[in-house]
Amino acid sequence: MNRAVTSVFKNFSLLSITLLTFASLSFGQPRVTVSPKSDPPTTNVFVSGSGFSAYAAIDIYFDTTDEALASANGSGSFSKISIQVPASAVPGKHWVTAVQRSNDKSAQTPFTVNTNWAGFGFTPNGKRFNPYENVLSPNTVSTIDEQWSFATGDLVVSSPAVVNGVAYVGSEDNKVYALNATTGAELWHFTTGDGVDSSPAVVNSVVYIGSRDHKVYALSAATGAKLWQFTTGNSVVSSPAVANGVVYVGSYDHNVYALNAATGAKLWQFTTGDKVYAPVAVANGGVYVSSFDGNVYALDAATGTQLWSFFTSSTGVEGSPAMANGVVYFGAEDNNVYALNGATGAPLWVFSTGAQVFSSPAVANGVVYIGSSDDNVYALNAATGAKLWSFTTGSDVVSSPAVANGVVYVGSFDDNVYALNATTGAELWSFPTSSLVDSSPAVVNGMVYVGSDDGNLYSFSKKGGLASTSAQRPDPRTLGPNLNLKVSTPGANVATKAYAD
Repeated sequence: MNRAVTSVFKNFSLLSITLLTFASLSFGQPRVTVSPKSDPPTTNVFVSGSGFSAYAAIDIYFDTTDEALASANGSGSFSKISIQVPASAVPGKHWVTAVQRSNDKSAQTPFTVNTNWAGFGFTPNGKRFNPYENVLSPNTVSTIDEQWSFATGDLVVSSPAVVNGVAYVGSEDNKVYALNATTGAELWHFTTGDGVDSSPAVVNSVVYIGSRDHKVYALSAATGAKLWQFTTGNSVVSSPAVANGVVYVGSYDHNVYALNAATGAKLWQFTTGDKVYAPVAVANGGVYVSSFDGNVYALDAATGTQLWSFFTSSTGVEGSPAMANGVVYFGAEDNNVYALNGATGAPLWVFSTGAQVFSSPAVANGVVYIGSSDDNVYALNAATGAKLWSFTTGSDVVSSPAVANGVVYVGSFDDNVYALNATTGAELWSFPTSSLVDSSPAVVNGMVYVGSDDGNLYSFSKKGGLASTSAQRPDPRTLGPNLNLKVSTPGANVATKAYAD
């Protein structure tokens, strides 16, 4: 073979090797990714893949259910195909699988089903309703038992937030705690200058909380390190609400503050006629605030300008408002529960209980749930205020109800935590602590968390066992395609995690 032919042969071989290498990189081992990697049931997840055959049809499964059909491009890739996490997907690890129809090419990645209770009201609108719970129900809640309890050094009036497997709570022992949500093991604590009755709000890996030392704190959710603090003129018992990068919180100095969530810089303040004790609610560009001066105020969230106010009586309003479907609901110390037009403040209805109402309402599925110092928990028609049922405990109900999957959870000054049927009010379960329960429960990922004046934070789950589970990893060879599926458009059916007012 002469040199020219040899050179051509070598060049051809190098070209072939280069093309083969490129092909192996372009159409190599299949890979699939999801964004986000963790979210609650019913939310949408974007699935992307590479390494499949050019223009191949690819079925995308959540566990063993064929959710979407994608079409690869000329490079064997697809991107941002939207699938919905099934409502029945229980907390824990699940699997997203992409299977090419024309051969055995497949890839898998884990997805974690996880719901967060990020603040006092679950969401900034204050409704205290978890729409994602699918482990505990009226049929299963009777089996729950104490999973763990964590002893602080004083009363736990603060209501817990549970985010990404960590429970956060304040105590009258001047500390904020972060605990493993499954085991109760302490991860860190942060010491303030006085008791912490405020409930934490956890947003973007930051814990926001107030203290009786007059300060609002922003702490690293991972380490408890202080990021910033803001000093008010008196105790901060109010629980922060965080929305659109702003922290809204009240103080005993009569003011409501709007603070930059990243820096703590004051954006505005609004002065009421007395202490602001309760958490605020934020919805539809408005901030809804109750005050000991007997008023509920609606403020512009951007500027703090008063939009309207509604006067109940000089006895004050200690409970937090909740906003749902354009209506503001709250209880007052004049013994009444109110519903106001959220845009104008005009009263829609009033329901009278037998004593003062310090509890904040939960609003779910057209029903308002609230406690009263007349020892009762009430369920009221959200549109009319008509009483649907009441449940009598052994003492005052200052705790604010939480609602999840057909069950109402609430504490009482009779030292008990209760689970009630949301439709009938029938008692499904109760647990005796060693003192008053004015902390308000959080219900998330098949577990119930609540504090007690006995100094403990309690957690409950089915038979005292772990709530989370992991789905069995499916074998792609056993997954059959749904032949009725049409090819999904990348990014179609996009659902953002937004909450109605």
